[in-house]
Amino acid sequence: MDFRNAKELLKVCQEQNLSISAVMLQRELTEGEQDPEETDRKMDRVLEIMKSAASTPIHTPVKSMGGLIGGEAKKISDHKDAGKGLCGDLLERAVIYAMATLETNASMGVIVASPTAGSAGIVPGLLLALQETYDLSDEQIKQGLYNASAIGYLAMRNATVAGAVGGCQAEVGIASAMAASATVELMGGSPEQSLAAASTVLMNMLGLVCDPVGGLVEYPCQNRNAAGVANATIAAEIALSGVRQLIPFDEMLEAVYTVGKRLPAELRETALGGCATTPSACAACHMCN
Repeated sequence: MDFRNAKELLKVCQEQNLSISAVMLQRELTEGEQDPEETDRKMDRVLEIMKSAASTPIHTPVKSMGGLIGGEAKKISDHKDAGKGLCGDLLERAVIYAMATLETNASMGVIVASPTAGSAGIVPGLLLALQETYDLSDEQIKQGLYNASAIGYLAMRNATVAGAVGGCQAEVGIASAMAASATVELMGGSPEQSLAAASTVLMNMLGLVCDPVGGLVEYPCQNRNAAGVANATIAAEIALSGVRQLIPFDEMLEAVYTVGKRLPAELRETALGGCATTPSACAACHMCN
């Protein structure tokens, strides 16, 4: 079960007639040498934290440590509740939960880095929205989390999830790929379609820079988490519709890694370029002269 890349993962799925989530669970039990009950308890805790982080700021907004965000999730939730939403129920819920999770993170609350703190809203945002929209059980959502974990594992093994190494395409991009793959499986798609969706996300977010204002994981990170759930939803829709993805996930992941390493240092989490050096951003964080 110790697959090294997506090609090997897909081969295991096909040979043993297993979903990506089932293969990842078996890998966790085999490689981690844990008993099934302990593994299940840990995933229960992951889901519990995700739910809390994604919901608390909607009811009790808190200002971030840097003062750049706080209250955005509630505003969007109120806008949706007033019947003014534009994106439809699933995506609106996903955006709200994704942005709320970033508020939790930026105010020093407990989150699940999935795969990083700066991209922590995307996987829970979309999966919790799916749960409510399609009446999915917690067991089904945990299945989605195992699927997402497989994509994150491949990214960690073969590329990077660090903005300081690969830009925001390595954080929000990988998180969105994880969410897209999980969504496809939860909606009845095949392992091939899950990996196609993940590849599509990376293609769409290729080259995204990491430029946090003031060096803080607040802005534009929160907005990019919202964009990430939208990208993941679109990619899942494309894959489930049977649209062919030309570039396999392994090749797309390699492209992300190559592009990331070629980004100048100013665009890799140093706050020395991009959004971080605009006059308004400098004025807001009081760190530039």
